[in-house]
Amino acid sequence: MNRQKGIILVITGAIFWGIGGTVAKKLFQQYQIDVDWLVTIRLLIAGFLLLTVQFLRKDRSQILGVWRTRRTAIQLIIFGLVGMLAVQYTYMASIKHGNAAVATLLQYLAPVMIIVYLIFRKQTVLTKRDLLTVILALVGCFFLLTNGSISQLSVSTPAIVWGVLSGIALAFYTLYAVPLLAQFDSLVIVGWAMLIGGFALSFIHPPWQMSFTGLTFEAYFYLFFVIIFGTMIAFWFYIESLQSLQPKESSLLGSIEPLAAVLTTVFWLKEPFGLFQWVGTACIIGLIFLLAMNKESSSRSSLPPKNEEPLRVS
Repeated sequence: MNRQKGIILVITGAIFWGIGGTVAKKLFQQYQIDVDWLVTIRLLIAGFLLLTVQFLRKDRSQILGVWRTRRTAIQLIIFGLVGMLAVQYTYMASIKHGNAAVATLLQYLAPVMIIVYLIFRKQTVLTKRDLLTVILALVGCFFLLTNGSISQLSVSTPAIVWGVLSGIALAFYTLYAVPLLAQFDSLVIVGWAMLIGGFALSFIHPPWQMSFTGLTFEAYFYLFFVIIFGTMIAFWFYIESLQSLQPKESSLLGSIEPLAAVLTTVFWLKEPFGLFQWVGTACIIGLIFLLAMNKESSSRSSLPPKNEEPLRVS
């Protein structure tokens, strides 16, 4: 029963992540919600709720314990600004200029970037599996972004730039989190990182500076879904699944996220998706499964050692 519960939790969380990006696109498209405001409010509320979960269910002393040494405090601030905030903002900006499907798939190139980085740093060696992973990523991106036509891109340039930056930010986020997660629960680290990122972005777009006059009940529901289900509950469910599943299994099942993003983008938002873009999608989902089934080898150095809990940010 515990295993079944874990499977249900991770699949539900992954679906919420994928749908959350599509719902955010709906907010940008139909209600002209500002990206800065949405990222700010999403980070602040989700971060507060995750720390509340830690306070009620786990070791509450860690919530303040992470700030007791100067080194961990500085690491957490850097992680919140350069890691969490950068990932969230670039991902949402890519969705605004493109769509949730492309943004999610481009962000999932982060493991490939990590492999390349570790090879250049000589912390790992290039294996046949790594080479296959990189080839799948390049082929997948080519078809996804061009739909098979070299003459013109099927996705806007800003969407591609923000999406690639999102992948780079996620790669940094994953690597930089390792020493922090060796000492503290992931709910504490991610909760504080969200609050730090949200607080910093508040200076650019204060959360109270928002016109709600043109918003309908439907818009409020979408906002609620993105913040609560697409962020807080999605992450919480994923972490809870690790109590009864191995990290490799959770990562593998979590690969449903880009599939959910693609399907909801195509069939709910009616975004055009060509034949070759489906081929590109299949390539990138294939490389995600390949990486998930091989966590112990090439990408092992990029995973947090404490309980081997992988972070999720979408």
